Amino acid sequence: MKHFSILLFFLICKIGSSQSVEKIVLDEEDKTSGYYLAVVPAENKIEGVLVLLPGFGQQAETIFPETKLHKEAFKNNILTIGFAAGSRLLLEQEIQEKFTKVLQDVIERFSVDKGRFVIGGFSAGGTIALRYTELCLESPENYPIVPKGVFVVDSPIDVFRLWEGFEETIKNDKSEIAVQEAKYITELLTGKYGIPAENVSTYSKMNPFSMNREYGENEVYLKNIAVRTYHDVDISWRLQNRYQSAKNQNFMATSELINRLLILGNERAQFIQTLGTGYRSDGQRHPHSWSIVDEVECIEWVKNILSK
Repeated sequence: MKHFSILLFFLICKIGSSQSVEKIVLDEEDKTSGYYLAVVPAENKIEGVLVLLPGFGQQAETIFPETKLHKEAFKNNILTIGFAAGSRLLLEQEIQEKFTKVLQDVIERFSVDKGRFVIGGFSAGGTIALRYTELCLESPENYPIVPKGVFVVDSPIDVFRLWEGFEETIKNDKSEIAVQEAKYITELLTGKYGIPAENVSTYSKMNPFSMNREYGENEVYLKNIAVRTYHDVDISWRLQNRYQSAKNQNFMATSELINRLLILGNERAQFIQTLGTGYRSDGQRHPHSWSIVDEVECIEWVKNILSK
């Protein structure tokens, strides 16, 4: 990693009485994915690594105001890493390579074992985390870590199903916010890779899961790893605020994922359902939020995974 320009400094904003965020830059020209953030346990005593990815278009810094996962990890000697994939919905080759370099640097810089990692992500960050985990388990010789667990926070893990939902939202044309999002994402994906159903092989390489088995079965690589999906299943909120029914919500695909894993014999596959827990840091009620994760319980889960 010597060919990278390394810059290490402490962010001014503290996240706890004895905690601070370290920003480690590997590529000064990439202002979104060219660096990562680290919350290091006291006395640098690291017993595991929790890697967190924010949602679509967000910077790594947006993670910490929205969740206390890093604070609970700090208390339990777990190093927290924040990394952003930028305006990407799927694990594109470029971000896959950048993420790999970040993880390689984490291992070298903090002297942690490659088998002591748990990855989690919010929204698109979870989709990317899930697919990266699959690749690590499919071809461990090509990746720097062997994840012990992975979790997603209301993530759209099936791009083919997501596309169908977006088309319906645009056709209905009822919620301005929902329509704008649908048009933006479909135009972005079309410009890069075309329509998913017409370019299945291309999308299947980046997509972690598909309700339609003909589009791929990447979930088979998750058979022997701890997997969690988190959702605030507030269907009423979606109907009233977005004119969207349950059939096109993210939890439809993730519930099918967990069911398939259970059928495969994965007893550590869990669908975590909540109701009314989603709130943004500004107090806004929204089921699509980091807050649906019970941080204390989640870190206990992480610790349990790392102990085995």
